[in-house]
Amino acid sequence: MSKFNRRSFLKKTSLASAALGATSLFPEYLRGQLERPITAIYMGDFAAPKLEKLKAAFIGVGARGGYHLKFLAALPNTEVVAICDVYEDLVMEKEGWVREVADTGRHQNIKLYHGDENRWRTMLKEVKPHVVFIATNWHNHAPMAIECMKQGAHAMVEVPIAVTLQEMWDIVDTSEATQKHCMMLENVNYGRDELMFLNMCRQGIIGEVLHGEAAYIHELRWQMEEQERGTGSWRTHHYAKRNGNLYPTHGLGPVAQYMNLGRGEDSFGSLVSFSTPALGRKAYAEKNYPRDHQWNQLDFKGGDLNTSIVKTQLGRTVMVQWDETSPRPYSRLNLIQGTKGTLAGFPTRVALEGGVEDLTKDHHSWVQGEQLQALYEKYDHPLYKRLNASAKGSGHGGMDGIMVYRIVECLQKGLPLDQNVYEGCFWSAVAPLSERSVASGGYPQPFPDFTRGNWKETLPLKIVS
Repeated sequence: MSKFNRRSFLKKTSLASAALGATSLFPEYLRGQLERPITAIYMGDFAAPKLEKLKAAFIGVGARGGYHLKFLAALPNTEVVAICDVYEDLVMEKEGWVREVADTGRHQNIKLYHGDENRWRTMLKEVKPHVVFIATNWHNHAPMAIECMKQGAHAMVEVPIAVTLQEMWDIVDTSEATQKHCMMLENVNYGRDELMFLNMCRQGIIGEVLHGEAAYIHELRWQMEEQERGTGSWRTHHYAKRNGNLYPTHGLGPVAQYMNLGRGEDSFGSLVSFSTPALGRKAYAEKNYPRDHQWNQLDFKGGDLNTSIVKTQLGRTVMVQWDETSPRPYSRLNLIQGTKGTLAGFPTRVALEGGVEDLTKDHHSWVQGEQLQALYEKYDHPLYKRLNASAKGSGHGGMDGIMVYRIVECLQKGLPLDQNVYEGCFWSAVAPLSERSVASGGYPQPFPDFTRGNWKETLPLKIVS
């Protein structure tokens, strides 16, 4: 064995041994399985008091936050009361967007905050919004969401809900203590295919669900051009420093809801994770930037492709992959397999035992392409049918608009949100757990139970119309 290979082997086996010792001693991140404070309220099916006229504020109005603001401003009985960003030009631009879509007489007193990185704290105290949409860099998500709830506002947080497991526990504890929603803005759960698959799973079309496959495979090396502002300016450093499945929720969120994970039927058990070597970002930086450029000074540690396997409490499995580096087509996989058939995405396909009526003769052939129209007509989710026309143009094929519409609708009517705080934490927990597993040579990492056992009493997500 070469010296290099021997050193690598000894390092991995040492890490694995350390992981064995850590998990056997009840890792600190599982602490929340202890009893919640007597004053806290479980938020699984929580419905907040009605807010018939919804006052909304926005922190971070670049690409994502700005479009959430624009769509919400056009909805009835909403008022944009504050816009906050570090950059003044973004704040002024997005105020103009509100004026373009708003009815006469609404959104007349928008407070604008920019400059200092802590201006959002001043905004919360001065404006007292009902709900705050947070679309900033990942490290800001948890502290901002927690402070919003403490200041009396529901927090709507872009993905992931937090970066560390401790932050996720702090979000859960704050939500339970304040009785304020904290929902992760997982827009993919509102895509047409995802909603249809959910509807088909609820109707038992594929029988008992056994296995899912989820991914975020999206070549984003071009974001390295965003060096002063934008996602690449801070996300590139995550790729360099962290080795795991850093962005799991777009693929995992829908699959988890198909399987009722964390909702009465089953929940997350443990995870194993493996990463490929980290080659692509380094090669891209060397090819496209001068030798002394900041990106060529980074030691990229994050593997180009990560594959994680989730084992549920019932023994079902979910494969979750992540790759934002490799030159390949976009995919979220979006596969759900049951005892009577399989639904799959990218491209959208359906196979059922005995075939799909009038379309295929058995499960050895996929229904796909133009044949899918018959399935859309039969199984399109009623929520998609109701909201798709009004959500067009809102982003990501309309899923962004359906998501924002549902948030507003639920808050105005006093209904439980479609995604609870625990789901946001379970789905986001894949990232830090995968980092632990990769570092230990693939040793299984148990999921914390953010619900403290209450997932067994939580209702499955209904097919709302």
